[in-house]
Amino acid sequence: MRNPLKSEADAFRLVLLALAYFGAIAVASVVGGRWAGIGVFVLLSVVALLLVLQGRREGPVRAAPVRREAADRYRVLVIANETVGGRALRAMVRERTEGRPSDVLVVCPALNSPLKHWVSDEDKARAAARKRLATSLSCLREEGVHARGEVGDSDPVQAIEDALRTFGPDEVIISTHPEGRSNWLERGVVTGARERFAVPITHVVVDLEAEREEVR
Repeated sequence: MRNPLKSEADAFRLVLLALAYFGAIAVASVVGGRWAGIGVFVLLSVVALLLVLQGRREGPVRAAPVRREAADRYRVLVIANETVGGRALRAMVRERTEGRPSDVLVVCPALNSPLKHWVSDEDKARAAARKRLATSLSCLREEGVHARGEVGDSDPVQAIEDALRTFGPDEVIISTHPEGRSNWLERGVVTGARERFAVPITHVVVDLEAEREEVR
C-alpha cells in the first residue's frame, strides 16, 4: 500500500477526499436527519476500510519494460529534473553507453503545484521542463552521448512507468540532489521505483553546489 502523504499531490488529493467525506455526512444529516448522517458515515467508513485492506493484500506491482524495437542496443532511461546538467549524471550515462550501441532517453518531469496540476494548468511547468531538458541534451552531446528527450509526468514514478511502455529501457538512472536537499528522496521516489518496476534502477547523486564551488 502506498503512503498517501508521499507527495504534495497525494496530500492534496487526500484533503479533497476528506472534505468530500465529511461534506457527504453533513449533507445527509441536514437532509435526512441524524440517523441518515450516521448511516452515511458508517457506509463511507466501511468502503474506505475495504479499499485500505485491498491495497495491503495486493502490494506493489512490479511492472516490466516493454521492448518495441531491436534488442541489440542497450537502452538507458534517465529521469532527472534540476540535476539534468550535473557532471556526475553525465559521467554515469557515458559510462553506461561507452563502447556499445546505445539509445538514451532523458525524461524531465514537469514540476507543478498540486493545485495547478488539479486544474490542468501545466503550461509554465512544461515550458520550464523543456528548457532544462534542452540543457541536459546539450551537456550530453558535449560528452559524446547522443540522446533524445521528452517532458514527462509531474510524478517521476509515473514518468518512469510511461517510459517503460514506450521506450523499454534496460536500465533506469534516477538523478537527485544530495540527501537533505532532495524532494524526490524525501518522497521515496528511488525506493518506490525499485519496488514497483522490474528493471535495474541506478541512483546517482548530483551535488550542483559542490560542482559550482569547484568551478570557482
